[in-house]
Amino acid sequence: MDQIFQTIGDAVGSVFDNPVVQLAGELLVAYWVVLWIAAAYWAFRDMQGRSDNAIAPYLAATFIIAFTPILFPLAVFTYRIIRPQERIGDVYERNLAEEAMLAEIEAIPHCPACDRRVDSAWIICPTCRTRLNRVCPNCSRLVGLDWSLCAWCGRDFERHDAIAASAAAPIVSLPSREALPAGDEEPIGARFRTSVRGTSRAADGASER
Repeated sequence: MDQIFQTIGDAVGSVFDNPVVQLAGELLVAYWVVLWIAAAYWAFRDMQGRSDNAIAPYLAATFIIAFTPILFPLAVFTYRIIRPQERIGDVYERNLAEEAMLAEIEAIPHCPACDRRVDSAWIICPTCRTRLNRVCPNCSRLVGLDWSLCAWCGRDFERHDAIAASAAAPIVSLPSREALPAGDEEPIGARFRTSVRGTSRAADGASER
């Protein structure tokens, strides 16, 4: 029995003593070590694309190296579990898509009162009757309520409103001294006050009608 084991051991030893087998074993060990270092470099580059922390890539590579060439496959498996699931580029593209979607939603006109969707060519909201736009009296184009002038024809709304307000104010003229009849002792100031009172009474009477 011992002779059989001795024969088997001599056969195995002769195989390992073969220079070709020894060279193949050395190449296999070198390949395994290169694969171990490559796994550490892959973890370093992968963490750079998944985290903006400057220390995290070095920690990932150190984690692979610390498991030695024998256990580094287990380290790679563990790293794939604990690494961030999304890359920085994917997160950036998703944020851009969300911002673009929000911009499109905000570009849709809404009523400032009831927040319902309205058309840009509407003047009044059909839901809450809120004034949305107005018509330029000069070119009949729709303009915003907060516009100070028409962008189509250049009509200055603020100046036009001021001129219209001043034109609508009543103008009262003072009688001249030559227009007073002779012997009239009523002063001009009293006549002016009487004229203003008469104008205001007439306006009140018209408003009551």
